[in-house]
Amino acid sequence: MDTKKRVIALGFFDGVHRGHGALLSLCAQRAQELGAIPAAFTFDAHPGSVITGSPTPLLSTPADRAGLMRRCYGIRDVIVGHYDQRMMKTPWREFVTELLVKEYGAVHLVAGHDYHFGYKGEGNPQRLQELCAQLGIGCDIVPKVAEEGITISSTYIRTLIAQGEMARAVHFLGHPHVLTDTVAHGKKLGSTLGFPTVNLHFAPGILVPAYGVYATKAIFENGDSRPAVTNVGVRPSLDDGNAVTVEGFLLHFNGDLYGQEVRMEFYDYLRPEQKFDTLKALQEEVMRNAQQTEDYFFAL
Repeated sequence: MDTKKRVIALGFFDGVHRGHGALLSLCAQRAQELGAIPAAFTFDAHPGSVITGSPTPLLSTPADRAGLMRRCYGIRDVIVGHYDQRMMKTPWREFVTELLVKEYGAVHLVAGHDYHFGYKGEGNPQRLQELCAQLGIGCDIVPKVAEEGITISSTYIRTLIAQGEMARAVHFLGHPHVLTDTVAHGKKLGSTLGFPTVNLHFAPGILVPAYGVYATKAIFENGDSRPAVTNVGVRPSLDDGNAVTVEGFLLHFNGDLYGQEVRMEFYDYLRPEQKFDTLKALQEEVMRNAQQTEDYFFAL
């Protein structure tokens, strides 16, 4: 049993968008008031995917979700529960009393207006508040967050990213869209074109953005960062087949990042992926995209 006191925000938090941010900010505030640790409880797999057997493409891995919660909202502990058949059949009261309160020391819970949990989703905001009152712990239910008449949701943001509307997705996320991966060896295209590159991959089950070229920023393990022109797709100019790659051309950088972890932050969609007849034509277009990327970050 963990003896720490925690205020725990509840949700899946895919993408950690501004709607989630309302919960997480309140969680951090309550934790400060109570002298407790601000925490969040999420799952490794999307409950809907386990229940229906139909996978939901996700915006972020558990590690990226945790990183966003820590960086953006000051959440110190991110508890990642394993969602399987056993968890799916856990009664809602037991989830609160045995897991959140006894196991993780919850002294206050924060949930969204549409939060359902426990076996058959029988736990809901009203029942959660009533049970917390019986247990003598606090509970906040956060109303939906909307803009332009649109409820900010992971589902809506997934649609935007799949369509290449990255700038709008970033607005609703409240931060850049992220992909973190260990840099792998590629085809050395960057050295041919005069740019060092990082080659990354989307983890299985993570949504691949619309194929094309993006204005991005690469964050290195040591905290340094560089703007980058990043291509997502199958690199038709190189006849790569159908293998989806993420290749970032780093600006103003010299060095070797192979084997290091890099967080790529996506900000804006520059153009669709296209095939060039010559490497020179490709190089000229990458140079143009590099200037677009420089201009984008200069204007921020």
